[in-house]
Amino acid sequence: MPPPTDDVATAARAVAAAVAAHPGVVRLDGGPWGTVASHLPGRARVDGVRLGVGAEPVEIAVVVRLGIPLPQLADELAAAVRAVLGPVPVDVTFSDVVSAVAAAPTP
Repeated sequence: MPPPTDDVATAARAVAAAVAAHPGVVRLDGGPWGTVASHLPGRARVDGVRLGVGAEPVEIAVVVRLGIPLPQLADELAAAVRAVLGPVPVDVTFSDVVSAVAAAPTP
């Protein structure tokens, strides 16, 4: 039985915040064709986070900065998801990688 909708919305937003807070993450991304997303009531959605149902993994898709080896970054992002949701399987998709210069915010 899926969790109540309010719990899904709260969990998806909390996962998105935890992942986006990582210094190697530029932004969350919907992944190929926008399929990595949690659809919430109304027209709301959280792009870059898809909460699994049952034994399905949580999926996250991100655009990242160069600098951290991708396997290490995947492990760190999965740990951030687990810090929010507990011991769940996590799939990480790197939608794009940008240079540190390109990822820096413009003044």
